[in-house]
Amino acid sequence: MNSLATSSTSPVILTGDRPTGPLHLGHFVGSLRNRVAYQSTYQQFIMLADAQALTDNMDDTGKVHRNVVEVALDYLAVGIDPLQSTIFIQSQIPELAELTFYYLNLVTVARLERNPTVKEEIRLRGFERDIPAGFLTYPASQAADITAFKAILVPVGEDQIPMIEQTNEIVRRFNRVAGREILIEAKALVPEIGRLPGIDGKAKMSKSLGNTINLGASADEIRAAVKKVYTDPLHLRIEDPGHLEGNVAFLYLDAFDPDQAGLATLKEHYVRGGLADSIVKVRLEACLQELLAPIRLRRQQLESDRGYILQLLKQGTEKARAVAAQTTAEVKSALGLNYF
Repeated sequence: MNSLATSSTSPVILTGDRPTGPLHLGHFVGSLRNRVAYQSTYQQFIMLADAQALTDNMDDTGKVHRNVVEVALDYLAVGIDPLQSTIFIQSQIPELAELTFYYLNLVTVARLERNPTVKEEIRLRGFERDIPAGFLTYPASQAADITAFKAILVPVGEDQIPMIEQTNEIVRRFNRVAGREILIEAKALVPEIGRLPGIDGKAKMSKSLGNTINLGASADEIRAAVKKVYTDPLHLRIEDPGHLEGNVAFLYLDAFDPDQAGLATLKEHYVRGGLADSIVKVRLEACLQELLAPIRLRRQQLESDRGYILQLLKQGTEKARAVAAQTTAEVKSALGLNYF
């Protein structure tokens, strides 16, 4: 079995994704770069949240099943090292469901409904009051995922901070019930660059909205997507002054252009006028082609041996389950649920 290169005393990071489709640029800038950067100095557990994905995908469970391997391929392609990071499948660790059950007694329905992240996701999906119970109770499930590994850091976007706050509320309440410190609080690790908008300018880059650029995109797919990238609707003529605010092309360049000094000069030219949007997009495409080409190549090399990917997931899940089982045993003992 693969083992972490870091020592058992290293602080723990817990992170992951719902396997409902390929990972995209929003994931990369949001947390994947952090995961690669920190894996050599932290104990990192990366969860494929397939059980959680079912809360709003019960009409297409096959999509979740198929994408477990697809997302794992994306992880490995961007540089996640299975010798340093433990990749595991949520549904294969029943202790996480058990912890969720206990934690649901530490939070009210009203508090769950007030969670800003949950409220926004309910709005986006149009659930109104017809909310799947599993979806509503996601904060308790996430608390189980985080505390099972006693993670102190959780790489998330800014919109997920309320989830970490609610996890810590559950931690504090549980420790009061237990009368001692068993669970530990976690801190959100938010990237310097916030959530990337979709190529259409909408606030969220989302597979369901069709406004993403996937990490495994072909050169032609990247080129076609960049052509659709939202710029400045008021920049009608080349000589017109351009605006940077809300300009997706420049937001992407801020995130991915390695030549920030050159980019600053480009911005100045755009703002004073005389620079076509097409020139900006040429620069953006070049940056994205250079960024994604090696990721795409590694992914193509890895996907020819899916048995290897499944074996890595099996080993990682076994290791993660051993850790989660230890925490669950401590929680049950604190609750007086150890009888034999």
